[in-house]
Amino acid sequence: MIKQITKYPNDVLRCRAEESDVILLKAGKYDHLAKDLIESMKEHGGLGIAAPQIGVSLRLVVIDTKQGPMALFNPEISNFSWRKKTDEEGCLSLPGVYGMVKRSVKITVNAFNRAGEKINFKAEGLFARVIQHEVDHLNGILFIDHAKKIHSREKHGL
Repeated sequence: MIKQITKYPNDVLRCRAEESDVILLKAGKYDHLAKDLIESMKEHGGLGIAAPQIGVSLRLVVIDTKQGPMALFNPEISNFSWRKKTDEEGCLSLPGVYGMVKRSVKITVNAFNRAGEKINFKAEGLFARVIQHEVDHLNGILFIDHAKKIHSREKHGL
């Protein structure tokens, strides 16, 4: 089900999200939430979305990939490259607001997948940027906390 995006300054966006219960995850209890996030991300045109962005304080993000949407439960970034890149970011929870954010080019991610299996992978480029942005959401951090040159612009049919 497509959910409405929680907008800044809603308090849920500034709180550390609760850990996903791995036993409930393995039992499929979060499947509906993952599906809702995927549908909502697609409907609202995001590259990724975190559960707090639909008002749910749970450590779950969904990232759009070339292979399709990827759900990450309790994601942690265990390694950040020294090499950084500054690029423009925006956020579904701050519509029309953009800023330049410096992020690591490569990261290593530890998480659980939708089946409750522990996964570990490396990400780079835009994929790494989106994961870092979404994991920040789980920690109550918004891109505007890191951004330089924050500006707003109207969306013209995008």
